Amino acid sequence: MNAKIHYCHPGYVPSGAKSFLVAFSEGSSLPSVKFNILDSENRVVYEGLAENLQRCEYTGETLFKGDFSAVKTPGRYQIALVDFDAKSHLFEVSDEWVLRELKSNIKSFYYQRSGVELPERLAGIWARPAAHLDDKLEFHPTMERAGLWNAHGGWYDAGDYGKYIVNGGVSVATLMLGCELMQVHSQKSSIVGGADFKESYELPVSLLDEVRFELEFFLRMQDDDGGVFFKVTPYRWDGFVTPTESDASQKRYILGKSTSSTLNFVGALAQAHHVYANVDSEFAEKCLFAAVRAYLWSEKNPEVDWPHNTEGSGGYGDSDLGDDFFWARAMLYRELKNVESIADVNVAGLLERLESQLPVDMDTYLPTYGLQWRSTQNLAWFALATMDCKWTERARMAFKYTAEEILHLQKEDPYGLSICKFIWGSNGDIANHALTLYLAYEWFNDSKYRDAAMEQIEFIYGKNPVDVSFVTGSAWSSPKFPHHRISHSDGVDEPVPGLVVGGINEDRQDLHRKPHYMGEARGMSYADEQCSFASNEVAINWSAPLTAALLLLSA
Repeated sequence: MNAKIHYCHPGYVPSGAKSFLVAFSEGSSLPSVKFNILDSENRVVYEGLAENLQRCEYTGETLFKGDFSAVKTPGRYQIALVDFDAKSHLFEVSDEWVLRELKSNIKSFYYQRSGVELPERLAGIWARPAAHLDDKLEFHPTMERAGLWNAHGGWYDAGDYGKYIVNGGVSVATLMLGCELMQVHSQKSSIVGGADFKESYELPVSLLDEVRFELEFFLRMQDDDGGVFFKVTPYRWDGFVTPTESDASQKRYILGKSTSSTLNFVGALAQAHHVYANVDSEFAEKCLFAAVRAYLWSEKNPEVDWPHNTEGSGGYGDSDLGDDFFWARAMLYRELKNVESIADVNVAGLLERLESQLPVDMDTYLPTYGLQWRSTQNLAWFALATMDCKWTERARMAFKYTAEEILHLQKEDPYGLSICKFIWGSNGDIANHALTLYLAYEWFNDSKYRDAAMEQIEFIYGKNPVDVSFVTGSAWSSPKFPHHRISHSDGVDEPVPGLVVGGINEDRQDLHRKPHYMGEARGMSYADEQCSFASNEVAINWSAPLTAALLLLSA
């Protein structure tokens, strides 16, 4: 019988649980499998038994689970099966690999910057000139609106060159969530940034600097009436060309103004007020005022549809905006509770309206296992859980109940997952579930939540059926051919590092492109090929929860 070892390819943290899986493609009657842990000198430092776990329905494998949590000394190690010709690559037992991956993931947002030069001294071999300045954009013909608009800056959303408010909003909010919790614990982190913050569009000195780059773009996307434009898009889909070549080949446009984009803006900008209050108070106040203006527009325009034009950029259509209203209301409520006045806004009247609507929102939109751009209510519950109000305890308990449900699902799954299906962007779902678990750990201090979160992170970094560490540049097995226009047009062999690819996707929406998936089973639905947009594209909303989870797990 051939045996495979599924493990976390970069490594494990010294103080945490350490497990791996042994997989046989056919059935096995063995009660256990002997294994050794070898150090970098090939010496046996631990002997153990991998116990028969169960058959995995979505891969067809028979799995055994081994545990070597007793190995705590930092170093480089290898898993070796005693009676089978199977060894892992060397991996680390250290805290450093988590910090290294965190920094790489943050830097990936820098590589997604639009409209500015990425100089060689900062971007290395992935340096590129400024392109897509987007400072004098026409409105898309479907808008029937004259004039030009400045939508400079922001991040490219995914593997294409579009820039979106919906999806951008949930991404920056997720990153700020991590920053908030670090600030609560007075973590003096140069990675997060602090009182020595200086506005910078050139130096990726901290996560708050990088988030601000996207927030400045958000502020530019607000129309004069308070509503927020939906996206910046080319007229047609770009080929796999550089940003400069794209810029020279076709126009880019402002497209749409909707209630969904405006509510995403409200939630993100209200949270920015909280995060930047002690960093740059002037910027924080600017964000809150913009959020209030946007919310007032949304009250008057509660059902303005998203632009149904998807030629050249993603749709991000959302038929239920109740969760987005909940997110916007909760974040605004948290921030306005301590604000006496904002320009000519009746703050007391707005607070009264928010307070009357939130109970209905809470009853209608319970927490989900993880955030999605289409389901944003967890950010509302987070706002309520992090303020002093009559709903604080209820919000924290809601996260605890949700975390317990996640734990139950993990125990039922041989790979320790809580997702019920591998969808497009499954790695984003997995990272978001890990983040929810960490929130339960934050408020209830039970290590089982933290350990379970780490187990889901380990799946993303290699302990999975396809033996891929799904973050570019993270390990020997990481994706080499992501569906990412910059990586396939820059003349550099290695893809841009720190990017999270979508991962296993059993729906395989790209079969017409003929990717070579790793197997017929649902759990083998991955191809490390440029053409596989359904499994190998990158997106900021998949990177954001992994970045936030790594930030909190590294604290």
